[in-house]
Amino acid sequence: MTSRDDCAGADTLRLDITDLIPGPPAVCEPCVERVVISLGRSKAIDTAHRAPRDARAAGTVCVHFDAAALGVEEVRQAARTVGARAGCAHRDRGPAGRRAPEGPPPPPAADSDGARATAVAARPPTEADALATTPPGVSHAEPPAGSAVEVPVEAPARPHDQDPAHGGTRAHRRDHQHSHDHGPFGERAELVFALLSGVAYLTGLLLGLATDAPEPASLACYLAAYAFGGFFTVREAVSTVRAGRFEVDFLMLVAAVGAGAIGRWAEGAVLLFLFSLGHALEEYAMGRARRSIEALADLTPATALLRSGERVTEVPAERLLPGDTVLVRPHTRVPADGFVRDGEGAVDQAAVTGESLPADKVPVADPLAALRDPAAIAPDSRVFAGTVNGAGALEVTVTSRAEDNTLARVVAMVRDAENRQSPTQAFTARFQRIFVPAVIGTVLALLGAGLVVDEPFTASLYRAMAVLVAASPCALAIATPAAVLSAVARAARSGVLIKGGGPLEELGRLTAVAFDKTGTLTEGRPRLTDVAPARGVSERELLTTTLAVERLSDHPLARAIVRGLDARLGDAPVPTAHSLRAVTGRGVLARLGGVPVAIGSPAFFPAGGRARQEPAEPSGPPLPTELLARAGELEAAGRTTMVVRHGARYLGVIGVMDTPRPEAAAVVARLRGLGIRRAVLISGDNQRVADAVAARVGLDDAWGDLLPADKVAAVRRLRADEHRTAMVGDGVNDAPAMAHATVGIAMGAAGSAVALESADIALMSDGLDKLPLATGLSRRTSAVIRQNLLLSLGIVAVLVPATVLGLGIGPAVLVHEGSTLLVVANALRLLRYPEHA
Repeated sequence: MTSRDDCAGADTLRLDITDLIPGPPAVCEPCVERVVISLGRSKAIDTAHRAPRDARAAGTVCVHFDAAALGVEEVRQAARTVGARAGCAHRDRGPAGRRAPEGPPPPPAADSDGARATAVAARPPTEADALATTPPGVSHAEPPAGSAVEVPVEAPARPHDQDPAHGGTRAHRRDHQHSHDHGPFGERAELVFALLSGVAYLTGLLLGLATDAPEPASLACYLAAYAFGGFFTVREAVSTVRAGRFEVDFLMLVAAVGAGAIGRWAEGAVLLFLFSLGHALEEYAMGRARRSIEALADLTPATALLRSGERVTEVPAERLLPGDTVLVRPHTRVPADGFVRDGEGAVDQAAVTGESLPADKVPVADPLAALRDPAAIAPDSRVFAGTVNGAGALEVTVTSRAEDNTLARVVAMVRDAENRQSPTQAFTARFQRIFVPAVIGTVLALLGAGLVVDEPFTASLYRAMAVLVAASPCALAIATPAAVLSAVARAARSGVLIKGGGPLEELGRLTAVAFDKTGTLTEGRPRLTDVAPARGVSERELLTTTLAVERLSDHPLARAIVRGLDARLGDAPVPTAHSLRAVTGRGVLARLGGVPVAIGSPAFFPAGGRARQEPAEPSGPPLPTELLARAGELEAAGRTTMVVRHGARYLGVIGVMDTPRPEAAAVVARLRGLGIRRAVLISGDNQRVADAVAARVGLDDAWGDLLPADKVAAVRRLRADEHRTAMVGDGVNDAPAMAHATVGIAMGAAGSAVALESADIALMSDGLDKLPLATGLSRRTSAVIRQNLLLSLGIVAVLVPATVLGLGIGPAVLVHEGSTLLVVANALRLLRYPEHA
């Protein structure tokens, strides 16, 4: 995973989450996310992020800030303020996760929201309510005294337009930052003021050139141009100077004031007019990219049809709770994440997963089991908020609150990505901290030019102000953020979540990719293909013994074996096993009829003539040569094999196969066309199976028989060979290996909150076909960033000598603002990046 800055250094502060958010010891994850995002948007704070996974259990937030603008105590106080706001609903809750009453119940609220909340709180708790608020594997019985119970926490009540999940509290966060109260003109206020400045300037110019109007009339028009053109510029300059930074707004104001001081009011007016106009157009252009992100937040419908028995009531979608059942009519949007309880149809999931075709949906077999473990819901039963239902009506049971649904998390993370600096942004920020003071020093030196050459002070001042305009690094400041924002927005439209400029730039420089096998290169739906009893053993004994043990396991391979064996055995009686114990990466142990049973890979069992590999291996006779040879034949054919032993008797070997994804070979070929030199398979499966899969999809190497720790070592080895390496997996079991890659890429992240959090880049759909899009887009973004930097620095390199030699303020500001708009326009081309470039 792209390495974030460590929580160390003079400009970094580590804060305990439990100190920031008031309430019980359990940490409210949505509250923590709001704290991180809000801090990241604060002025003079570069980034805020969760500490690395090895931090203390309660968790910490790392804040990287500008020490020249903020002190440690100021940062700490700002964090506490944000935490208090984010955690204001983190209080004692009732048994279903709702606020426990502290006195007599209040009267029902008059508005529909309040009525809904009162009705929900007053209804009798159902089994679905209990399941919806109980983590998987946790008993519903009363907890023992002294135990800590983590319950869901409602988001604090606030107006819809202030919710970060719905587009509220928007802040323009970048190196060249603006945060305006637009007043009666709304978001177009800056453009309106810029145009008024232009009208005033042109009026003054015409009065002076085409009429005999007295000079004070022209001067009044120029002063009006100063007022309109400088209004927002002054506000921004004051805020940045207070923070200890001298940015482009300040430099432009100094130049305009200097021009007015020597009587060049017309040139000062045109400077502020063009600067404010360029700035307004730049904000509008950048808004296009931001609106692509905001459009995602508007996909979730405002209301939902809540079913309660035979009654259907329209309620605000943000009031839905896990366990509620909603009716989704044909051709309407799904109001919440959940699963299909009743009905069948096709759902257009393009907004979330980027899939081009609607996905067929069927009801779950066991709604209560689905509520107990939402992560185990099959893709063909899972639905997402904001997706569009097809021609059939569906009943959907809700599995998450509005602020925690997949779409809300994606929007929040995409917005947060804008605040995370890429390596190039960090470089330009450091460059500007040196460059701007150097410009000011050069300007001060030019003011003394009259001491060296014979010219009046007014001429020296005018030249100095022109140089100040020419050297202002406006285009440089916006060159990288504009490209990053456009690329992140474009990727999100296709169901690819890129968490900031860092992963985006690193993905564009990759030379190697490591793929996990099961569920990544393969479909992740293994099926039983072979049953080979040992000599003297009946097939029924092998099948019933295997089924009795595998029924106790929740491993994906165990589920595949159980499905296959159930189909083969039909209604045949199956004995009951107990005392299941898993040996990670090897197999399982259990007892059947008082006799131990061992099922696992051939390496799990002792072999003749070799020492045991693992302390947990079952003792007993070595694996017969005949069975070992049969297992080898199956593995050579791409099967995953498991040997079954009951007591001292080896019953046989069974084979399971997980077929490669249809698109896998084409994706690998496209990645090679984009510059990936080396593609490797890393798998916990045996080496022969890994070799077979790698050969079918066209990979360079296959490394099998890897435990989770071995996968981490494999990624480190690949990084040592290739320097920049991506790890592609499911984001859950592969999280340790992804954390050690340059970029961690998770597949199928729409159905996994863990994958969304752990990956640098998340492919929302359960497929590989978006990986070339993300890779190609990142490489194009890197090229655009280089173009923008060369253009912005080249303009400065040409314009500064030109102004020293006599170019006026008017032409200088025209070229200056033109280059800024050109840089933004070049970045916006990324919004039109084709799906199959």
